[in-house]
Amino acid sequence: MRTAAVVGTGLIGTSAALALTGRGFTVYLEDADPDAARTAASLGAGTTEAPETPVDLAIVAVPPALVGKVLADCQRRGLARWYTDVASVKSGPRADITALGCDTTHYIGGHPMAGREVSGPLGARADLFEGRPWVLTPTPETDTDTLNAALELVALCGAMPIVMDASAHDRAVALVSHAPQLLSSLVAARLEHADETAIRLSGQGVRDVTRIAASSPALWVDILSANAGVVADILEDLAADLGETVTALRAMEAADETERQSGAAGIEAVMRRGNTGQSRIPGKHGAPPTRYETVAVVLGDQPGELGRLFGEVGALGVNIEDVVIEHSSGQQVGFVQLSVAPEAVRRLTASLREQGWSVRD
Repeated sequence: MRTAAVVGTGLIGTSAALALTGRGFTVYLEDADPDAARTAASLGAGTTEAPETPVDLAIVAVPPALVGKVLADCQRRGLARWYTDVASVKSGPRADITALGCDTTHYIGGHPMAGREVSGPLGARADLFEGRPWVLTPTPETDTDTLNAALELVALCGAMPIVMDASAHDRAVALVSHAPQLLSSLVAARLEHADETAIRLSGQGVRDVTRIAASSPALWVDILSANAGVVADILEDLAADLGETVTALRAMEAADETERQSGAAGIEAVMRRGNTGQSRIPGKHGAPPTRYETVAVVLGDQPGELGRLFGEVGALGVNIEDVVIEHSSGQQVGFVQLSVAPEAVRRLTASLREQGWSVRD
């Protein structure tokens, strides 16, 4: 493949276009909003000119409810040899595509499991998909050439292909993406009218939980409307867990010692279930989870401080597996939490202290 068309120049479509242009592809951009397409083109994602001949692959990057309609239009125009989409829900679009009589031999559903809490072409990144799963949901009629074209797209974007049934995909993303988005929004909503003093106490925990609550409501209404029933099922189960947790917490305030112990046991049980579930989340490069230890360093709020810290850690030959920056409320310092291999902690801590860094125990 050497040519592609991206129909829909939001975050995902423009990111895919940037990845392809970076690999030498000629990419043609379309969007119902011409300004969005022009913005994507100005970022180097491709051209807004129409292709003179069919391109190799068309990527339909529109909300789930529009996939069928847009795919039908693209196929009617003969836009490409092969077609895929990047919608975050697959069963609904699949039903629409069938109802509209689209060619499913040269079409394959897709969903890159990547995103940001910002939307639109200005949030796009060529490396957005690197190392991320990219689900492919072929129809029973999808031919080998179409599957190979989609696999090539995934490889060009640096992602990892996973072939799944459409309905299984929708159940999976409801659990790991859609329900967490709503839970993050619900927690953040409790902060809307909270006392300012309480807000100033916000630490990394609440920042982590509410990060994705900054996402576009309009975008998520489109996504959730296409998977509402499955997400509702998961939230009903969570509601039952919340009810049991509330009961356990109330019991911990009871006068009776046995009841208090029962409540504490209930809270411990749910925390342990959470430990087990969290430990199943894949680690680096999709490998089994690896337990790292954290070295917390006090960082002054001056230009270049973070780069200097990273440079000195690198000079020691220590690989930083993850990093979290926590700002200290009302002070000109922050805390950088460096996740490193356990065997590197003692050596790294001692060396950083020798070089004048303040390392928290």
